[in-house]
Amino acid sequence: MFSSDRMVKARIVELILMKKTDEAIKALSQHYSVDVPHLKVGMPKKHGKKAACYISKTKTIHVRSREKLEDPFVILHEFYHHLRTHDRKHRGTEKHANRFAEEFTEAFQTLHRYSFNVYYKHENSTI
Repeated sequence: MFSSDRMVKARIVELILMKKTDEAIKALSQHYSVDVPHLKVGMPKKHGKKAACYISKTKTIHVRSREKLEDPFVILHEFYHHLRTHDRKHRGTEKHANRFAEEFTEAFQTLHRYSFNVYYKHENSTI
């Protein structure tokens, strides 16, 4: 049914939506065996117009606002940049960062759609 990898991805999204982004980032870092990046609300001067960015020098994911800390796509997109940065050199693309984030959100949506269907059928069954 659901692989353990998809369950991890769905759980990460759930943590972010529950405003437990720090916990989600720690779990992601452990899952991928990388250092935990810092999270900071507020954008660096050169990146002010973006929703978020990753600064490799400080290993920090910056988000424009507190609300962006609760946006799984934004957090996962920037975590991908953290994951793909080695020796301060970025080795990923925006397209791949988007796909990485989409895999997590799709796992969450699929799991919750399945959970809803099972619950709905159970609640509406005649016993």
